[in-house]
Amino acid sequence: MKIMVTGGAGFIGSAVVRLAVARGHDVVNLDALTYAGCLENLDSVKDSPLYAFEQVDIRDRAALDAAFSKHAPDAVMHLAAESHVDRSIDGPGDFVETNITGTYNMLEAARAYWVTAGKPEGFRFHHISTDEVFGSLGETGMFTEDTPYDPRSPYSASKASSDHLVRAWHETYGLPVVLTNCSNNYGPFHFPEKLIPVIILNALAGKPLPVYGQGINVRDWLFVEDHADALLLVLEKGVLGRSYNIGGENEARNIDIVRKICGILDEKRPKDTRYEEQIAFVEDRAGHDLRYAIDPTRIRTELGWRPSVTLDEGLERTVQWYLDNEDWWRALQARAGVGERLGVKA
Repeated sequence: MKIMVTGGAGFIGSAVVRLAVARGHDVVNLDALTYAGCLENLDSVKDSPLYAFEQVDIRDRAALDAAFSKHAPDAVMHLAAESHVDRSIDGPGDFVETNITGTYNMLEAARAYWVTAGKPEGFRFHHISTDEVFGSLGETGMFTEDTPYDPRSPYSASKASSDHLVRAWHETYGLPVVLTNCSNNYGPFHFPEKLIPVIILNALAGKPLPVYGQGINVRDWLFVEDHADALLLVLEKGVLGRSYNIGGENEARNIDIVRKICGILDEKRPKDTRYEEQIAFVEDRAGHDLRYAIDPTRIRTELGWRPSVTLDEGLERTVQWYLDNEDWWRALQARAGVGERLGVKA
């Protein structure tokens, strides 16, 4: 099929594009190339006859209409979003404009295209979201697709809003949609402002390894290539109007993730002292959710999907990728906000 991917130059989006092209799909990548967009993520497919790129901002409805008319996709995978919680604390307006208004524009552009094309039966609009829309868990329990929404940050509130819009366009206009909510992704090409790449790169630079609070916040970690596989499966076989939670089945506290990375680096890039000695506990993030955990029963039982990469394997592969791709991450370190502590405004 021909798939239009928004945000295809980002971390998760580029993984989807690479996998879709590898599986023989035509892919049209729409990306505004904001601070986190990186076309180098797509070097492996940029010369493929199956790949096309359009620099388009999802806040620009006219540009979206033109892209739909030009490329006539069979399906849409909507990943373009502002996604860094700390940045949302400092500048929530960007998140409202991109994640809410941008999603509205995508829905309306897709609906206009779908109607004009005669409402083809196979068309799909796949909206990719986050488990953060569900709020925070205590020490027990897991998020299911029926968990009430309870977002706690400007980022998660904007994604919750976009989820509601997608469901409303399905119920009101009949737009054929599927939705997914994922846990924390990690892996190659992860933009160097999130926890795992920050820890790897700070460790290599001999800098403090910042851990919010006491590092007891728990996340369910999903290797990005596993996530891309699940997203394409939902696009092809998911039930219309249905949502699917995608988790890595790998819960871990932040401090334990940091210590695992330090141990991997001790083996791969040894130095006179242990990397763990660089750990520095810092002031916690405002409104920091304690724990996220995904119950993946629906996607496992209905679509037969489970993650294939364990946390230890994924972290080892990720650390090795950063060691092998210094040119990639060094080029990004001069971008706005990278390497700075963000999100301290309560």
